[in-house]
Amino acid sequence: MNETRSKQEVEEIKERILTALETVIDPELGIDIVNLGLIYDIEFESETGETIIKMTLTTMGCPLADILTDQIHQALVEVPEVTKTEVKLVWYPAWTTDKMSRYARIALGIR
Repeated sequence: MNETRSKQEVEEIKERILTALETVIDPELGIDIVNLGLIYDIEFESETGETIIKMTLTTMGCPLADILTDQIHQALVEVPEVTKTEVKLVWYPAWTTDKMSRYARIALGIR
């Protein structure tokens, strides 16, 4: 591929990746993983299109890891620049309800 993209183009692609991730809904809570604050980082390699999603889960033993990972892979198919997706689970910093968006807090009745 070897396509050189500007920083602005990369940021626009990352925004589209984030938008695609908003379609991934946590089946237990019914809210997307972005608003839940589970996405910690998006690394997009502009020359190859390889993408690493660093995310956490609400609890360490969460049984949804595989389901969410599969949904992330499906969602990123919609972003043409993404050629390969890797999901890395991270546990630090630990997830807390503070990471949730205002929307997610209201939807779940958390103040």
